[in-house]
Amino acid sequence: MKQTRPRTPEDAWKRSDAEWRDPAQVVSQWSAAGNIDPQLLKFKTRGDWWDILAESRITLLVSREYEHLLMALAAGQGGPEVSFLPVRHPSGIAIDRRRRLVHVASTRNPNQIVDLAPARAIGQRRTLVPVRSKFLPGRLYLHDLVLMGGELYATAVGENAIIRINADGGYRRVWWPRAIENRRGPRFDQNYLQLNSIAAGTKPADSFFSASSEKVLTLRPGHPNFPVDKRGVIFSGATREPVVRGLTRPHSARIYRRKLWVNNSGYGELCVVKDARGETAVRLPGWTRGLAFHKGIAFVGTSRVIPRFRQYAPGLDLAKSECGVHAVDLRSGRVLGSLIWPFGNQIFAIEASLSRMFSGLPFVAARKRPLEEEQKLFYAFEIAR
Repeated sequence: MKQTRPRTPEDAWKRSDAEWRDPAQVVSQWSAAGNIDPQLLKFKTRGDWWDILAESRITLLVSREYEHLLMALAAGQGGPEVSFLPVRHPSGIAIDRRRRLVHVASTRNPNQIVDLAPARAIGQRRTLVPVRSKFLPGRLYLHDLVLMGGELYATAVGENAIIRINADGGYRRVWWPRAIENRRGPRFDQNYLQLNSIAAGTKPADSFFSASSEKVLTLRPGHPNFPVDKRGVIFSGATREPVVRGLTRPHSARIYRRKLWVNNSGYGELCVVKDARGETAVRLPGWTRGLAFHKGIAFVGTSRVIPRFRQYAPGLDLAKSECGVHAVDLRSGRVLGSLIWPFGNQIFAIEASLSRMFSGLPFVAARKRPLEEEQKLFYAFEIAR
């Protein structure tokens, strides 16, 4: 919106004095953060969604990258709690339970990793608040975040590599697939494979990594004609070679109960790896991305497909795709419950934590908390230990 030019120095002072008063703007360093479209926050549920969260006593964190929202979902003592924090293009999430920190990747240029910690100021709620941010080069194109051996790792999609984030905010490449090497050395100059997720072991060598292609092609992964159908793979950390083929734009590879799981995004599937292939555990209405587990239940994200990339989803009915999170019973493959954002678009990551670590985020979705309460939180919070 075009602003009128101040007519006097007093007008200019009044305008400046009124700016950056909303805590949402300050914590996100984003002037529009105080005016989130309420349509984006509206949700509906199906099945036993809230009962599942209540019985599990967990809080789910969900990154909605194109709406620039980090969401928290919990069943509190007073009923459902849906809260949020504006974050510019959030992608990967990693929860450090020992240090009581949450790391969130923000992939706008320059990239950032935002650290959140549980704070206490309003009653006994343990609300996650930002406590620091690290800036990294935008060419990394950060996606997934994981912890291995107490250290933070990320997929640097723009460099076809896995990086370790140093405590001082820098980074170091620690793993890459053999496919990007040639006589001149590894090709870190641009994205060739869409290496996007980490099924974390104790170190990179015993982990697995998903990618849209197993080799460097003439076309790049962002090109509309980049071949995707059945071209996706999972690389072994030990051999740096593919150990699973036949996937379509795979994401969110994870190890759970000694099994390797992955979202076969282009077909809307959650798959478990058997005999070097992805076996479908459940098919869902949308682009599957985001995956977390808790006591035999998989929480799987689905997204709408970006129109210009509709060819990346050959197995989806785009008209029926939804933006939401689904609770899936791993034994039966049955969807137990879902939360859907009708005006949502794309989910990237889902992580689960026991609600005793944190209960949510500063801003409430279902109703507008009085600005005075938000200001009180950020004026006087203390980090909960």
